[in-house]
Amino acid sequence: MAIRRQRKPLPQDPVRVEIESLTHDGRGIARIEGIPVFIHGALPGEEVSFLYTDRRRDFREGKTLEVHRAAPHRVEPPCPSYGICGGCSFQHVRDDAQIEIKQALLVEQFHRVAKLTDIALFEPMTGPGWGYRQKARLGVKFVIKKGRVLVGFRERSTPFVADLPGCPVLDPRVGTHFEDLAKLIEGLSIRDRVPQIEVAMGDTATALVFRILEDLTPSDEAALIAFGQEFDLAIEVQRQGPESVRALYRPRDEDLSYELPDEGIHFRFKSTDFTQVNMAINRKMVARVMALLDPGPNDRVLDLFSGIGNFTLPLAKRVRSVVGVEGSETAVRRALENAESHQLHNIECYAQDLTKSLADCSWAKGRFDKLLLDPSRAGALEVLDHIPDWAPERIVYVSCNPSTLARDAGILVHQQGYRLVGAGVMDMFPQTAHVESIAVFERASPLRSG
Repeated sequence: MAIRRQRKPLPQDPVRVEIESLTHDGRGIARIEGIPVFIHGALPGEEVSFLYTDRRRDFREGKTLEVHRAAPHRVEPPCPSYGICGGCSFQHVRDDAQIEIKQALLVEQFHRVAKLTDIALFEPMTGPGWGYRQKARLGVKFVIKKGRVLVGFRERSTPFVADLPGCPVLDPRVGTHFEDLAKLIEGLSIRDRVPQIEVAMGDTATALVFRILEDLTPSDEAALIAFGQEFDLAIEVQRQGPESVRALYRPRDEDLSYELPDEGIHFRFKSTDFTQVNMAINRKMVARVMALLDPGPNDRVLDLFSGIGNFTLPLAKRVRSVVGVEGSETAVRRALENAESHQLHNIECYAQDLTKSLADCSWAKGRFDKLLLDPSRAGALEVLDHIPDWAPERIVYVSCNPSTLARDAGILVHQQGYRLVGAGVMDMFPQTAHVESIAVFERASPLRSG
């Protein structure tokens, strides 16, 4: 019988170290006896005392207890729950320094992963640092020992719901109402059977989707409706999968929607659809994508990972034709609905898992003048093999993970004959270490024959 070795207990005494650099997720890096230690709340150049929180074979983890020598851009976190809540990781960094750190992290990934240097950097795209988040998933937990319900984000590095009075990063339409939501759920007959609340906001309307594990009673439904009326919120419930979402209350006959004013486009969407969390940055991002892709009236454009058409519809106003491809059938349906409402008939949209073979996909045949990529954190590796066949002269890549962007950039440049024209960060998630970025590539070598 195999004997399982017990892990050594973690040291309980604080350790004093110098911080050398940052991880890609914003933790400080120190080295003790040659082993890297990743420390929450520590910044390069600082001297801190930390406590170990985890030990792995090749690295250690820890959290800052005391800062003995502070970096010049360190500030006091404005949120009283910072360090407890796992939603933010950069509130201890001055806002302008956050974007500088993210830009440096992007460059470091290009250097280390893609072996690309002398990168032309775009001006960082910034927006509101607080109250910007319009999409979120809130945890809910009835805590028997406390005799009350908690509503908020998870604690850092634990599955527990943090005890939060509110959230200054979340749009105040919901971010100031955590305690009101907790009191509402405490009064329900199923207060211990509500695990989460999905928050979805448009420009004017806000919807809360209550995930429920048991059916509501008539008094429960009445309480939820009264809450929606008091705070001007659409109330929906979800008993099983996304298809089970049903509306209990709508303040007025109004869909969730957002505008792209410069494009003259009005998107309607459902509460469970994917939309960008930061609409101020999204509007700037769409404008930058259009400028960098430089679509012309005779172009045929391919928009991969196209969602509900956030880029597809603006492209359609500029080009001969655009093909949008997205893994979610629901998102494709929403894109086509929005295209129809704007009488944009030069759009084709397809539901396709882009991690699978595209050999039998009719839309993947032929060439495209321009290509737009906006993948998930996993990147666009599986579609890169098809790019030589499509032969786009220009590629714009929107990324939510600089590591996979750099990996894919290395393939485009070193294997497929493109050059990196420039790249830069977009601060979609201020107060966090999350790095959203954009890069543009141009074909530098002739098309392959055949």
